[in-house]
Amino acid sequence: MVRTYEEAVAWIHGRLRLGMKPGLKRMEWMMEQLGHPERRVRAVHIGGTNGKGSTVAYLRSILQAAGYSVGTFTSPYVEQFNERISINGEPISDQEIVELVRVIQPLADELEQTELGGPTEFEVITAMMLYYFGKQNIQDIVLVEVGLGGRLDSTNIIYPLLSVITNVSYDHMNILGDTLDQIAVEKAGIIKSGVPLVTAVNEPEAWEVIAKTAVERKAKTYRLGVDFTVSERQATVEGEQFSLVTPFAEYRDLRIQMPGAHQVENAAVAVMAAELLRLGYSFLIDPEHIADGLATAAWPGRFERVSGKPLIILDGAHNEAGIRALVETVRAHYPDKRVHVLFAALTDKPLERMIRHLDELATTMTFTTFDFPRAAAAEQLAALSTHQQKAAVHQWEEWIGEQASRLTDQDMLLITGSLYFISDVKKKNRIRKFCYQLQ
Repeated sequence: MVRTYEEAVAWIHGRLRLGMKPGLKRMEWMMEQLGHPERRVRAVHIGGTNGKGSTVAYLRSILQAAGYSVGTFTSPYVEQFNERISINGEPISDQEIVELVRVIQPLADELEQTELGGPTEFEVITAMMLYYFGKQNIQDIVLVEVGLGGRLDSTNIIYPLLSVITNVSYDHMNILGDTLDQIAVEKAGIIKSGVPLVTAVNEPEAWEVIAKTAVERKAKTYRLGVDFTVSERQATVEGEQFSLVTPFAEYRDLRIQMPGAHQVENAAVAVMAAELLRLGYSFLIDPEHIADGLATAAWPGRFERVSGKPLIILDGAHNEAGIRALVETVRAHYPDKRVHVLFAALTDKPLERMIRHLDELATTMTFTTFDFPRAAAAEQLAALSTHQQKAAVHQWEEWIGEQASRLTDQDMLLITGSLYFISDVKKKNRIRKFCYQLQ
């Protein structure tokens, strides 16, 4: 039995040896043993390829502004493992992690002796979250982010108040499929019978699958661009401003801090979800709660400006759609800057296509690697780039410091790629030190 926080986290991460094992049988077994805590969790289930975390942040902020206590389950973490399970944006304590592992570990050991086999790392964390929010610390509402796909994801054990599918694009193709309609089948797996769906899916192949599934399951669907629409979007110094019309209300001059057209979409989806909670489940959410919630929402590692002088931005754009959105955002908000890119990514991504978009944006391209099992080598990434000014480095901490000291007002340093890399950069705290020295 674990005694310390370090032992608890080590045990959880030790489950990685089991890899990914899609399916809900192990979750169903653990929920049965725990007395079905998932049935006591009032949840919104949020899936999609990109934008899940940001949509969680917007909806959580709106609900908090309305006075509700909001649990969240997100992945991956950026600075601290405990972030995965949070209340009102605050990670649960180290001691609570220890207590949850003490509950789940004996079940994992017992399950390992059955024909189902032991639970994976993500299944263990999901079980911890559901036990915590279903038995130990019940919240007004819990926003549950899908881990991977949806249909066979361990979070799909819940029966939510609402389902959200942000978008469908290419990612995790080795697991979810090679085509958008195959990927959409997995994402659509979270649509439940009679449970309303909010979505920003616009790719025709993917939408056809989502719409068909929703009809089969009698899930009333609200689609961005059709049932609720954004207008008057404009970039601001702080982020974005836009207006929004839903079937039930009109909102003028909403503001968000996180820049980019994709963030406006995420915010619009969150507003539509908040309206359905108000109308379908009697949540007391007023227009000012929506405006205030959007204006204060933030999410680490998403176009996060960690320094103004010199200008340094972190963004966990970890697939091609994310990179495209990042490039568009830089061009919209910093059209005159010389962009110096530091990029690291995992080997199972469409690296050549991702790098091609960055090559077109960057003044200089620098590639690196980091301590993670599937991290691509710096030289491997550099070989895929056609940029005239490219380099591969291994000591990225030192490189960031040297680069930051050379930046002028005409330059920006854009650190992007895997969210695991962005997590490393933030945890090392190196950037902050240099920025304090330079400002």
